[in-house]
Amino acid sequence: MVPSSVINVAVDSIMIPKLITIVGPTAIGKTALSISLAKHYGCEIISADSRQFYKEMNIGTAVPSPEELKSAKHHFIQHKSINETYSVGDFERDAIEKIKELHKRTTTVIMIGGSGLYIKAVTDGLDDFPSIDKDVRIDLNRRLKNEGLKSLQDELFTVDRKAYESIAIDNPHRVIRALEVYQGTGRPYSSFLSQPKKKRDFDTIYIGLRADRQVIYDRINKRVDLMMKAGLLDEVKSLYPFKDVNALNTVGYKELFRYLDGEIDLEFAISEIKKNTRRFAKRQLTWFTKNKDIEWFSHDCDFGDIISYIDSMHKKSLT
Repeated sequence: MVPSSVINVAVDSIMIPKLITIVGPTAIGKTALSISLAKHYGCEIISADSRQFYKEMNIGTAVPSPEELKSAKHHFIQHKSINETYSVGDFERDAIEKIKELHKRTTTVIMIGGSGLYIKAVTDGLDDFPSIDKDVRIDLNRRLKNEGLKSLQDELFTVDRKAYESIAIDNPHRVIRALEVYQGTGRPYSSFLSQPKKKRDFDTIYIGLRADRQVIYDRINKRVDLMMKAGLLDEVKSLYPFKDVNALNTVGYKELFRYLDGEIDLEFAISEIKKNTRRFAKRQLTWFTKNKDIEWFSHDCDFGDIISYIDSMHKKSLT
């Protein structure tokens, strides 16, 4: 006879909801995989791509197509305006609430994203940072305006190499945040990123997609060309009056704003989008490869291999 304690453990294990989290560099195929998994497990998708939160940004953020959105229910896609303030902390709160709601209907939920910090906020919780005197940020914003982003990036490289290599270094908001923590505490921003994980009501199963660097770069270059053909320039023109909004200070938009300002020609702007997207992909990989819980698969692997791994992780939780 099986002891009752063992039976209770098995029952408890069966009841632990799962969050299948798909990560990897941009243009690797995460969207297609997430939809296939959602169909297989009969569940819904949480998007943790911070660039896809905004309804005014469509082509340049590679928002899933209408057909893809219809094939599986998505959450946190174009649910905010670029004129709204929406922080990673806001997303953590909203995503956890939505995941709890979805887990009442299905034991499995899919989360997909290339924004490492937003993924971490959901799976592990945000790190706690000390309060910083607001004058520090005011001074850094003044420097940004007078000296440019490169000056702040160079300082961060000197004082906190780890942060420089892991954050969205082309995002002034992220650079300023890292520097203000350093200046306000005397400790590197990265030193606050190893705090204990928050307890979640679900288990996370990480799936990573990867490819050789040249394959990733070729896919990125092709995607940018397709975006331009799809009307990215017209999309950016429509957003030009709002070009100083933080959400628009991102790859694919800032380069074309420079073109519209007459600083560079269109051909160079497109090449800059490709270059900066490749750099972004490299930073994504740097972030995610630090997570030893991620099981990596080739971008063109057999779908059944991923299903087998996920199912094995389900069974493992029962042992």
